[in-house]
Amino acid sequence: MSIRLGDTAPNFQAESSSGVINFYDYLGDSWGILFSHPADYTPVCTTELGYTSKLQSEFEKRDTKVIALSVDGVEDHQNWIKDINETQNTEVRFPIIADRDKKISELYDFIHPNASTTATVRSLLIIDPAKKVRLIITYPASTGRNFNEILRVLDSLQLVDAHTVATPVNWQYGEDVIVPPSISTDYARKIFPKGVTEIKPYLRYTPQPNT
Repeated sequence: MSIRLGDTAPNFQAESSSGVINFYDYLGDSWGILFSHPADYTPVCTTELGYTSKLQSEFEKRDTKVIALSVDGVEDHQNWIKDINETQNTEVRFPIIADRDKKISELYDFIHPNASTTATVRSLLIIDPAKKVRLIITYPASTGRNFNEILRVLDSLQLVDAHTVATPVNWQYGEDVIVPPSISTDYARKIFPKGVTEIKPYLRYTPQPNT
């Protein structure tokens, strides 16, 4: 099965480092991040999960729950978490799914046979409260993810859902945003009281509405 943007993220039930989890129940009405890693006890993954753990408060600010996955078992996950906590100076609190039969990996297309027939790739999905997939990003096994970028995209998605805007290249929270082409400049000036700057009829900026 191939998951695409706008698809409903499939539900599943699985064992994890925190016990048996129903994915939908775990997410509730929150945003979610589901990310796969190739294997336990590997160096790049250790740094990734450690950094993700350190961002826990940032995810909580954004009403976002994080959950990881690999094809290793629960015992490996639990023992590896001890290593992550020790080496990365953190405390991993989010669950790591045990997917030894690869059913969830196949459901979410985390196994790429030309890269590896046994390990998952570094895929990450952002899932909104309606369980729709809003971001899919995949890295090679040798390259650690940039979780600062994940937070940036999460901020953008939550902003554009709350306000009729788009975010430009390299946008950071608090910077000007773009007025979409579907909105006329005259109407934009009515709904964006902070002002609209027109560079071209199709390229217009306004200060971020919620700051």
